[in-house]
Amino acid sequence: MKYLGSFESFTKNILTNYPEFEATQQLDELRKKDYARLDEQNHVYLDYTGGNLYAISQIRKHHELLTKGIYGNPHSLNPSSLEASHLVDEARVHILRYFNALEDYFLVFTPNASGALKVIGESYPFSKDSHFLLPFDNHNSVNGIREYAKSKGTGYSYSPLELDSLRFNEKSLLDNLKRNAGKENKLFAYPAQSNVSGVKHSLKWVDLAKAHGWDVLLDASAFVPTNRLDLSEVQPDFVSLSFYKMFGYPTGLGGLFIKKDAFKKLSKPWFAGGTVTLASTMTDQFFLTEDHSKFEDGTINYLDIPALKIGIEHIESIGIDLINKRVSLLTKILLEQLKALKYDNGKPMVKIFGPANNTDRGGTIIYNFLKPDGEVYPYLHVEKEANKRNVSLRTGCFCNPGIDEINNNLLSGELENYFKFAKSSSIEDMTKHLDKMRGAIRISVGLATNLKDIYLFLDFVESFILASMQTAKVR
Repeated sequence: MKYLGSFESFTKNILTNYPEFEATQQLDELRKKDYARLDEQNHVYLDYTGGNLYAISQIRKHHELLTKGIYGNPHSLNPSSLEASHLVDEARVHILRYFNALEDYFLVFTPNASGALKVIGESYPFSKDSHFLLPFDNHNSVNGIREYAKSKGTGYSYSPLELDSLRFNEKSLLDNLKRNAGKENKLFAYPAQSNVSGVKHSLKWVDLAKAHGWDVLLDASAFVPTNRLDLSEVQPDFVSLSFYKMFGYPTGLGGLFIKKDAFKKLSKPWFAGGTVTLASTMTDQFFLTEDHSKFEDGTINYLDIPALKIGIEHIESIGIDLINKRVSLLTKILLEQLKALKYDNGKPMVKIFGPANNTDRGGTIIYNFLKPDGEVYPYLHVEKEANKRNVSLRTGCFCNPGIDEINNNLLSGELENYFKFAKSSSIEDMTKHLDKMRGAIRISVGLATNLKDIYLFLDFVESFILASMQTAKVR
């Protein structure tokens, strides 16, 4: 059943069938220089959607900055504070320019993308006259905004996906956008790219939603690491993202872009250090700042924020279009190789969820290994075996219950019944109670992925299935 052959023959075949791959080989040189630890440790890293890898040059530049400077809390006018403020301002402006957002947006630094989304949840003017609309494909940090909406008496609704492609059901979504015409403060939230299926949901929905009176929250966390987002061309009201997903370092920093003409719509429910110009204890009065700092609670991460500029410069030095091309090609190769895996009875060895081609999708693939009779291999067993081969992939539901519920054919009635009577909150308990699968396996490629990674992963797939079949025969 072995079909993969040697790495040399695999590489020759790929370069013959994908001559355009040669134009991306600049990234192979970058890997040798900036990501050499992968090869030194024989590590196959395929979890770029979970977290990008940092370049060693980023760390060196940031550490040099820290060792040479004296930086104090920016909430002062002393020399060390002014120097820190300068570096933070410099990073903020550079990021705004990178996204072509300098004229139209404020950029708020947050602890992570979830923190950015929390700002919207607690500050958007939800009321009984509002509505919150979101597709089934959303990260839990977006889904969680519905709890803020519910607490204000706001109605919410989910728009369905196509079961096979995991793309928006466009007719249903357009119908949903046309509903609630009389409502005020309508918020539509969706991901530019699914963090699970890799599907790119068209940015056209930004203008379509706004044309029907909706404010738009775009979750760009999975999109911007490998795609260009020009906020002068497409203009959501709010954009959330995570910087370590873009360039790996530092962690603990996210961003919220707020369109300037939507800024006053957000009503901050409290104040904190750094967010006010004046506050009183003898009266209950205070004045909030009216720029990005309004939502930057307390002391910002002023030592790590300068590293964001270094990270953006790293991406700029490579070119986001080159990264996009490389990831697109690697994804196409992976999809075609995985689809080609068949048992002697003609049945597939792998079930890919969502689009099995490379059209309008990113470098994230969700799938399960199948037995010859179509039964699914438990994903935790797959992950355990991958760990032995030093392959980093991810398993579970990926903080996106909508996709998982669709993929595993769960019904709303049985889910409501489970949540009503469940005595445990574990995924294992739910699987046992419903007698249905939960979760799957996810791999994702990024700017440092090379053909050797793809080859070693496919070799793991073959070896896993062969070993599992031999074990089954012994039994």
